[in-house]
Amino acid sequence: MKKRVFLIAAVLSAAVVAGCSDKEQVEQPEAEIEEQEEEVLVADAEEELPFVTPFTGEPIADEMTTRPIVATINNHPLARPQSGLAQADVVYEMLAEGDVTRFLALYQSKIPQSIGPIRSARSYFIDIAKGLDAFYLAHGYSPEAKSMLDKRVVEGINGMQYDGIYFNRSSERKAPHNSYISGENVVAGAEKIGASLLYQKKVSYPFYEGEDSVKIGTQASEVAINYSTNGKFNSQYVFDSETNRYARFSANVQTIDYVTQQPIELANVLFFEMPHQIIDNEGRRAINIKNGGNAYVFQSGMMREVKWKNEDGFLVAIEEDGSEVKLVPGQTWVHFVPTSPGLASSVTYSQ
Repeated sequence: MKKRVFLIAAVLSAAVVAGCSDKEQVEQPEAEIEEQEEEVLVADAEEELPFVTPFTGEPIADEMTTRPIVATINNHPLARPQSGLAQADVVYEMLAEGDVTRFLALYQSKIPQSIGPIRSARSYFIDIAKGLDAFYLAHGYSPEAKSMLDKRVVEGINGMQYDGIYFNRSSERKAPHNSYISGENVVAGAEKIGASLLYQKKVSYPFYEGEDSVKIGTQASEVAINYSTNGKFNSQYVFDSETNRYARFSANVQTIDYVTQQPIELANVLFFEMPHQIIDNEGRRAINIKNGGNAYVFQSGMMREVKWKNEDGFLVAIEEDGSEVKLVPGQTWVHFVPTSPGLASSVTYSQ
């Protein structure tokens, strides 16, 4: 934090000097200039931002009041690259049918102008959104998910009712890989169903403070998750020590944001082991997100084994002493990893 304050102060000092005429700059004594710079540094040090965003830990001036928004994002190869991933605070990735994974993108600190492609809901997607008290976006649903949405287990809007109204189809891709929603339409949809977008449950992660970074566990600069022999849905993460971030690759292609062309840069990559069960002929699954289990945390080029648990619907990583795992400020990616026989995935890492 001190480094960031110094940089801001340096910019302000330069602006002050630039605002003077050439004559004034020449005539002003050097000692006086140095004294003014010191005063600016002290003033800025006292004006450190008092709050942090609940899911990224980034400093902000005012307490967050925006309700989390969770969107089901398509991860089929024909849906890549996706729009809005670079602005997500957290992305959860898990299996839907077969080898196919889908994302749940959590937005709060930034709401992008384009989110998608949006895909259909599953019961465990809704459970996660409920635990976050999030406004939930999806386009379609499984039978179980439809029953939950009809009962209004969570508040949200679905493209099955609002296709062409709040959800728009892109001409650049074919259905079902072309449904998108804008930030403006999220707000309009919430108003339509009478849902509040104010932050009420106020769950959050704990974060390391300042410029500190964790150096606990085993060195691990690369990590890979293989959901099956189908490489289309396997992912790799590569750590960059200069940025203290992980680059993400899916099927050996770097994950970027379609709109901004910005690479996804992650501060934390987590893996939660969970029992999975296939429940119908379509290959749909039930995932046990309630009972907790083993977890793996990758941050700052290190890996350590921890646990995860469900705290009133909110999934968190837990240290051996029972405290919550602190995260490095920034974006987090969470994988749900099958532990059931016949469905086991593999997580591997290297120095």
